[in-house]
Amino acid sequence: MVELRALFGSEQSVLGTAAIEDFERLFIAADKLETLLADSAGNSQHDQMNALAAVRGYAEMLREELGSEVQALDDALLRLLKAVSTAQEGATGNPELDSGDVGLRASEPGFILAVDDLQENRELVARYLSRSGHLVVTAGSGEEALRTLAETDVDVVLLDLMMPVMDGREVLRRIKEHPEWRATPVIVISGSQDMAGIIACIEAGADDYLFKPFNPVLLQARIKAGIERKRWHDREQQYREQLERNEKFIRATFGRYLSDEIVTDILERPEGLELGGDLREVTIMMSDIRGFTTLSEHLAPAQVVTMLNRYLGAMTDIIMSFNGTIDEFIGDAILAVFGAPQRREDDADRAVRCALAMQGAMAAMNAQNLAEGLPALATGIALNTGVVIAGNIGSERRSKYGFVGHPMNVTSRIEDHCRGDEILISDSTLQQLRGDYEVSDRRELSIKGIEQSVVVHRIRERNNV
Repeated sequence: MVELRALFGSEQSVLGTAAIEDFERLFIAADKLETLLADSAGNSQHDQMNALAAVRGYAEMLREELGSEVQALDDALLRLLKAVSTAQEGATGNPELDSGDVGLRASEPGFILAVDDLQENRELVARYLSRSGHLVVTAGSGEEALRTLAETDVDVVLLDLMMPVMDGREVLRRIKEHPEWRATPVIVISGSQDMAGIIACIEAGADDYLFKPFNPVLLQARIKAGIERKRWHDREQQYREQLERNEKFIRATFGRYLSDEIVTDILERPEGLELGGDLREVTIMMSDIRGFTTLSEHLAPAQVVTMLNRYLGAMTDIIMSFNGTIDEFIGDAILAVFGAPQRREDDADRAVRCALAMQGAMAAMNAQNLAEGLPALATGIALNTGVVIAGNIGSERRSKYGFVGHPMNVTSRIEDHCRGDEILISDSTLQQLRGDYEVSDRRELSIKGIEQSVVVHRIRERNNV
């Protein structure tokens, strides 16, 4: 540094400390290039391209820093750049692109990760891009690059291929296989001119490939395109996440009023909201609390609501766990259907098992009621199987997924005859069952509005005698 300052003499005040330091780096790079050229047989083209890149880079930055203040130095630097261009063309067979008159729109500032095992290359790229407003971090190895990606959100990766231990190809592979990094643009910058290697990098997911010494204007253009791709991906990802949050909110909200299957049917099928229905064979369940009106007369409103919500909440969870569709709550009564909107082969059996689980849950619920000074509850449950119309019923302004048909009325009438803690099933449901249950107490019910009597049976689990 002392010799360099002495060489410039009185020009030091014009050059400034930063320019002198860049001259020093330029001379170091030139010395390295001279050594490599002197022993070209023992050095790879990649090493020579690295040295050329350093010479070119510092020469271009010095021309920008000095301007025309020191004309003699500017002329010398220009001749040097032309020599580098000629050397590059001779080494690669590719003419240098003239970017002097190219107008490049300023890029949106990005967060750039420059990966290269040579410190001078990292410093050069960082200085180039920092002057354009980018935030640049560097990594001297593949392992360090992966650690940086794990800790920060990078917009573009500039990746050298020739690195010890973990080379650029392995880094590229790991980036593109990682679910959170694969969308990050990777621009390979290498002195290698091997076409097969270039194709392999592109096929592995590299977004672009630049040769050393790189053209700074071309590099800026590539980075600009990469940042824009990353921004579009990030916005698209945010949009998808917002859609997912909205869908979860819709499912959670409407799931309080409709079954999960109905919500899914509405959200995933365009025709899900159309009015109309079709014929379905279903097993209908109707359940209510025996003597609830009388119980309510002796309780405060808040106690009634607490007791009712506890009952309906527990029963809802059980019905949904057996894939039942809750049609509606009618006071303390629950109307549910098994077999629509999705039909399953075991609809009747699931309805019976669900009813048995509901009755089985009453003991724990009543224990909690009694502990809070509330009365014990007893429920009756009726099951009936038949063909109904299932679909969207109502008007364009207000509709519901519901069920219409004679079997619905029959189920309601059967439920009227249920005693506390009793499950009654119709003969049509019994014929559909495949499981092993205890069926007893056959009854013929005369139901108002129905000419023929309805045969029902009391059903319990086989071991629950």
